[in-house]
Amino acid sequence: MRITAGDVAALERGVALLGSGGGGDTVTAAVLLRRLTEGGREPEVSAIGELAPDARVVPVGVVGATAAFTEKLPGGDEFAAAVAAVERWTGERADALMSIEIGGLNGLLPLVVAEQLGLAYADADLSGRGLPRLDQFSVAATGRGIAPAALAEPGGQVVVLAAGSDAVIERGTRAFLAGSGGWAAFALAPLPAGELAACAVPGTTSGALALGRRVLAAGESPGRAALEAALAGSVLARGRVLEVTRHVGPGQHGSPGFGRGSVTLADHRDGALLRLEMENEYLLALRDGAPVASTPDVLSVLDHRTGVPVSCDAIRAGVEVDVVRLAAAPFWTDPRWLPVVRPRAYGIDCDPVGLP
Repeated sequence: MRITAGDVAALERGVALLGSGGGGDTVTAAVLLRRLTEGGREPEVSAIGELAPDARVVPVGVVGATAAFTEKLPGGDEFAAAVAAVERWTGERADALMSIEIGGLNGLLPLVVAEQLGLAYADADLSGRGLPRLDQFSVAATGRGIAPAALAEPGGQVVVLAAGSDAVIERGTRAFLAGSGGWAAFALAPLPAGELAACAVPGTTSGALALGRRVLAAGESPGRAALEAALAGSVLARGRVLEVTRHVGPGQHGSPGFGRGSVTLADHRDGALLRLEMENEYLLALRDGAPVASTPDVLSVLDHRTGVPVSCDAIRAGVEVDVVRLAAAPFWTDPRWLPVVRPRAYGIDCDPVGLP
């Protein structure tokens, strides 16, 4: 499958939905991908079974404050430096790239990087949605671990976190970001393509593209049934945001917590109050106080008029929205991996809601 210029809008919409309110602004990455494809360079996305089993696949992405990424643009060498660093450390050459996270910015940018570096691109990622922490990646959940990891920031610093637990790598990465401008290109050690089915979430780029195509085809302000059919999901509420509150959440691994908050709206259908609990992503939905949806399912808020996903840091009172739920990637419904992304992984005392 090749990503053409005509695919960019649909892919952008799909990855924004899968960001679940997080994952960062997709605009800059979409511009880069659109310019690339309009210039005739169309990234080829290969199913993991199409790659040689011993092909070495390097997961890449942007980590840190994605808002800073749009303000402090890349110099252009950061990803090449991160991939080269992890190649030097492991002694293995990259044959292909994959994304660390399909939700948001990282659902688009690694495609640009793979094309620029002349590498294949695997149709898989390490999240299947938007996730805030490195120790929640699928490779961490399955026990494979995330070390070694390489970071390269726009100022030229390159760091390899050679060894340590997932919590240590997460903490070390945040410490590096705090002193280096807020974001960095990130690369993990190569993974054999033949092992990705066991430690990654397959089919996520093609899935995001198909999702985006269906939603765009439904048009602006679609009816409830049309929207649910396009999402293959459900509409939890349709109404006006009444209140948004924000505060600092509990820390993880000795680092300060991410911003937390709540969004409250009244459903136009029956006046019921829907409250969303959020961190970097929307995590839990309660209807008149009763939980009705939660992570690992993808909760997303759409501008009712345009259908564009509204991120956690942009949502404001007064906006007419649709709150929707998309089913979690099957990887996260596996009881072995579910604890990594269930509500209690975020400090919310609630069991997952709505899983099969």
